[in-house]
Amino acid sequence: MSKKVRTAVFPVAGLGTRFLPATKAMPKEMLTVVDRPLIQYAVDEAREAGIEHFIFITGRNKGVIEDHFDRQFELEATLEQRGKTQALAELQADLPVAGQASFTRQQEPLGLGHAVWCARDIVGNEPFALLLPDMLIKAKPGALKQMMQAYEAKGGNIIAVEEVDPNDVSSYGIVGRGDGEDKAFSINGMVEKPKIQDAPSNLIISGRYILQPEIFKLLSSHTKGAGGEIQITDAMQKLLKEQDFTGVKFAGTTYDCGSKIGFLAANVAYALDRDDIKDDFEKELLKIINEKK
Repeated sequence: MSKKVRTAVFPVAGLGTRFLPATKAMPKEMLTVVDRPLIQYAVDEAREAGIEHFIFITGRNKGVIEDHFDRQFELEATLEQRGKTQALAELQADLPVAGQASFTRQQEPLGLGHAVWCARDIVGNEPFALLLPDMLIKAKPGALKQMMQAYEAKGGNIIAVEEVDPNDVSSYGIVGRGDGEDKAFSINGMVEKPKIQDAPSNLIISGRYILQPEIFKLLSSHTKGAGGEIQITDAMQKLLKEQDFTGVKFAGTTYDCGSKIGFLAANVAYALDRDDIKDDFEKELLKIINEKK
């Protein structure tokens, strides 16, 4: 029987240069989609999937993320005094239980693989989930929960994938597809940002992983790959020779909130899904569109 996945790692040390000047003093992970920060959506997804321990890989000027997952007694007292019980309950529900959140720093921007390696001592010898917060996945159940179902059946390592236009494969990590159905198929290869002619498929790695702890030993070599960074995909390629990898083509929609278009599209999609604002928002949206015609 596979070990239970209790821990999730969130790399949040990136500089967010594509959103400057907004991210000059505020982490990109704290940018809001409607009224919730990106990092909160990722934590919510992990919690739904049964995660018990949340590990954040931070960097300089990221203290606000730690503050977000802490109590603000003055704010809570003010909300209570003003009778805003619903807002207070929502804030308290978002908080991890004491001891559930850990924070460690990636002191140099050396890539995703290096960020994951920074969590090695906290994770220990356990499987863990890895979620990239700027890849916002709108799904019910959440993408990680769908992956957990595959993990319970298959064990090993699980990667969330989705299809893209074949002309866009050079922008992503790509997997090769083996036997199995969409919900759980074997992965027989992977490559980071291949040329179109070298791509094994058009299935991209979508920012959600369940990985076995042996990945840390492979990352410890600090070998640089594409873009001069330590790539998690390179370490997974090596681990693939020793352990099984399963791809899960999840049901849901991904919004790449590391890009302005993806971020804006996410705000529209999530706003239109909110009963409290969707009607008024749709009217305003249509008004803007009609004025532009």
